[in-house]
Amino acid sequence: MTLGEDVRLHTYFRSSAAYRVRIALELKGVAWTPVPWHMAKGEHRTDAYRELATFGLVPMLEIDGLRLQQSTAIIEYLESRFPAVPLLPVDEAGKARARSLAQLVACEIHPLNNLRVLHYLRGPLALPEAEVLSWYRHWCTEGLTHIESELGSEPVTGDYSLGRVPTIVDCFLVPQLFNARRFEVDLKPFPRALAIEAACMAHAAFQRAQPSSQQDTH
Repeated sequence: MTLGEDVRLHTYFRSSAAYRVRIALELKGVAWTPVPWHMAKGEHRTDAYRELATFGLVPMLEIDGLRLQQSTAIIEYLESRFPAVPLLPVDEAGKARARSLAQLVACEIHPLNNLRVLHYLRGPLALPEAEVLSWYRHWCTEGLTHIESELGSEPVTGDYSLGRVPTIVDCFLVPQLFNARRFEVDLKPFPRALAIEAACMAHAAFQRAQPSSQQDTH
């Protein structure tokens, strides 16, 4: 499936939310054009970006004449729009479990550790960097502990989170592990998650989507 310039992803190479969408686009074989915004420099807060993305956040996907915001909603749209390579299981129970695992990242880890929260801890609250890092590592470790437990709660045949093919769970897990390493979270307690990550990173779609492969990487 190719659309090319008709699909524009407003992104930042280090944004884990944008990373999720890049993985989904690559897994589904959708050609897309990156539009980078440097979040660390605050480019996403400019009027120029707000005119495009009312939330002032990345990712934002332009597709089919739409401007879609929030990574979960974007991936769900891609799932419906390009069903040939599914990111959700066929059965309803499987879909619910996949979504719940993805939301452990999207709703329980990421909101507590995103860039806005870290800026607030460092800025208005004036916390020492050691305390900011302690905050990040605490909430990341707690969330990954739940994920590790859930990943091991049911027998799975295959290398990925839910079996032999990547799913939405992997789209969310891999970027979270990337972020965890940036903040030197101890990942030794999560062998199942690390094994899944290794399988994912051997997949060409994940390699193309990773931060180091993006044009705005520096």
